[in-house]
Formats: sequence, C-alpha cells, structure tokens
Amino acid sequence: MEGTLTGKEASDAIGRLGWRFLLGTLRASVPVMSLASATEVAARAVAACGDAADQHLLIDVRPRRVVLTLQSSDLGAVTTDDVDLAHRISAAVHEIGLSTEPEIDTGAPRSVQVLEIAIDALDIAAIRPFWRAVFGYADEAGADGPEDPLVDPVGQGPAIWFQQMELARARRNRIHFDICVPHDEAVRRIEAALAAGGRLLSAARAPAFWVLADREGNEACVTTWQGRAG
Repeated sequence: MEGTLTGKEASDAIGRLGWRFLLGTLRASVPVMSLASATEVAARAVAACGDAADQHLLIDVRPRRVVLTLQSSDLGAVTTDDVDLAHRISAAVHEIGLSTEPEIDTGAPRSVQVLEIAIDALDIAAIRPFWRAVFGYADEAGADGPEDPLVDPVGQGPAIWFQQMELARARRNRIHFDICVPHDEAVRRIEAALAAGGRLLSAARAPAFWVLADREGNEACVTTWQGRAG
C-alpha cells in the first residue's frame, strides 16, 4: 500500500542512487551528450514507471541533461511508490551506460535544485489572489488555504509562498528567493555565495535555512529538507 514518507525516510531510501529529496519531491539529473540521448533516457524512464508515469513522473529534457522528478500528484508528497519508481528508473538508465549519480565533482556546475519565490505580506489572504491571477498559477494539491503556496500548473515556474509580516518594513526587500539544494551540497553553495561577495545574515534555522544577502542587502535563502518538521 502506498504510504507518504518523511524527508529523512525519503532521503535515506534513494540517496545511494544519486536521487535527492527536495521540497516533497525526488529529483535526479542524468548527464547526456545529445538531445537524442536525452530523449532515450526520458523514454526509458517512462517505460520503467509503466502505468504510474502519468501520476508520478515529470521530465525536463535538455541536450546536455535530463532532470527527473517523482512525486505522487494526488498527494503532493513523496510516497513508497515514488521510491520504488526511482529504483526502477535508475536501473533502466544504468542499462544504457548512464547514471542518476550527481557529477558536480567532475565539472558540472550543480546537480538538482528547486527555486521558490517568497513574498512578505501583512495580509496574505488579500494579496494571494493577485499573484495567483497574474502568474496564471494554481493551488498545490491538497493545499488551497489562504496561506498555502501557489504553483505553476504546467510545472515550469517556481512556486510562490507567503511569509507573514507583523510590521511593515521600509528598509528590507519584501520579495526574496529560496533555493532548495541537496542537503550534502548546501555548504558548498553557501561558500560559493560568500566568496562571490555575499554575506551570511543568519544560520539560526540551519540546516533548514541559511539567510544570505548580496552587497546591497537583497536576500536569498539556501534551504534543505533537514531541520524541518516531517
């Protein structure tokens, strides 16, 4: 029977395959040398999933890599079925001499990540409909409350979530980016940002969130699944 997994359960179940748990999804990047090779990877992934593909698998096909995403679309979460599908896809990819292992140590700029836009608001319920309409977004599966995130229904754009403010702020940006990265890549990403002129504003909620800023104070958060409830 399909069961929802916690972040730790999901990460432990697929980490050795090269897949990573990011914001309620399992993701893997497969480096390829051509679009033809990328489409073969995609076809093998779909075949490995069988009838479950339409409900669990998303694929981003590019000439140099294929990004595979698994999640139960009905539940908006990672399940035991997704873990099984990850194993099946990895095996299918390995059959043609490719791998779901990240290759960031061999020159690739990064493996997988998820980008979100965070908007600070005094009245989230009042502004959320505007952002839903102007982006053409929709409610996430099972999350249609006034403070729940908004997502791109075709899966192209970053999710938008809203952070409650208690008082208006005039000297701090009220829209920032959250970059969710694999838990074992976070420190490297932060070090690169600091070396590029950034500042670490807070690590109080690490390893869930590190708050960084550029030289002018514009903020971004590097996040992982670790340190979060569930």
